[in-house]
Amino acid sequence: MRRLPVYFLIDVSESMVGEPVEQVQDGMAAIVKELRTDPYALETVYISIIAFAGKARKITPLTELFNFYPPRIPIGGGTSLGNALEFMMNDIDTSVQKTTLEKKGDWKPVIFLFTDGNPTDEYEKAVDRWNRKYRRATNLVVISLGDNTDVSIFGKITENVLRLNHTDAESFKKFFKWITASIKTSSVSVNETNNDEIHLAPINNGYLSKIDLEKAVHTKVDENFAVVLAKCQTTKRPYLIKYRKRLTPSYFTEMNVLDYKLVGAYPVDNTYFEISDDRPNNSTVNTSSLEGFPTCPCCGNQYGFSRCACGNILCTGEEDVARCPWCNTEARFGFAEGGANITRTRG
Repeated sequence: MRRLPVYFLIDVSESMVGEPVEQVQDGMAAIVKELRTDPYALETVYISIIAFAGKARKITPLTELFNFYPPRIPIGGGTSLGNALEFMMNDIDTSVQKTTLEKKGDWKPVIFLFTDGNPTDEYEKAVDRWNRKYRRATNLVVISLGDNTDVSIFGKITENVLRLNHTDAESFKKFFKWITASIKTSSVSVNETNNDEIHLAPINNGYLSKIDLEKAVHTKVDENFAVVLAKCQTTKRPYLIKYRKRLTPSYFTEMNVLDYKLVGAYPVDNTYFEISDDRPNNSTVNTSSLEGFPTCPCCGNQYGFSRCACGNILCTGEEDVARCPWCNTEARFGFAEGGANITRTRG
């Protein structure tokens, strides 16, 4: 039996923490549930999930629909498109069956790449390898979750670049139904006509749009989110504090003022460090540019954004003396005037 490999290459960088990654996880479950009702998909579709942040990791190998169960999706640091492509290409080499003189191999793999930000690594060599050896041998669809992505970058690896215009629950629900319909149509095509080019479902409801790559503007710096890594003093568990870029009119000049508004704080586990970009990171944000400070999402401490002398962020409560979970130093914490530069994640 010739398989139709369907890969989900998912950006799990810090900016995906919270509702975006939860919506993706729920969407994967919905896709599998619906595809199991389709006889063509049951016969041919095999699904794999690869997550990427600073590094890439195979969460699920190619698995037939009947035995596939959506896994928990982790969060990591960085958005390394180069690492993601290299990992994807290597997995295609080892997991997708090639045609030989004795038998036909798998159908052309279908790859859905989800991302909500811009690459933070040097991705050019991986893009070159992809275009030389894999672009024509795969069906790659890139979906920007929201309008924070420099889509011109992804136009270098595929002509199928789409944008999910809204990231509310209803839009995500419709979006994953569209993906399901696209997979169903493609599975019918390979079974009935032996045509393994992707057949995307119609885009006509406004929640999803195809990008005109000729008009896409290239930007090198991703300033759409400011995400700060912190640790809970009580549980020692890491968590991410996520802020979204905001431009507001200035009362004193005609120019807008850039700052970041709190979205929320979200606990992560130690897989965050395993798949994060471990290169030195000198990116900072001044606390005076941040609006809103959360409680600790792990233990409920009132102050989830306290800065230790070591430069790291922790939570504090009503205790007289707190112990930093990063450097193990004990200190008294209080309020201070002005702002301080703190390390932000790669996003």
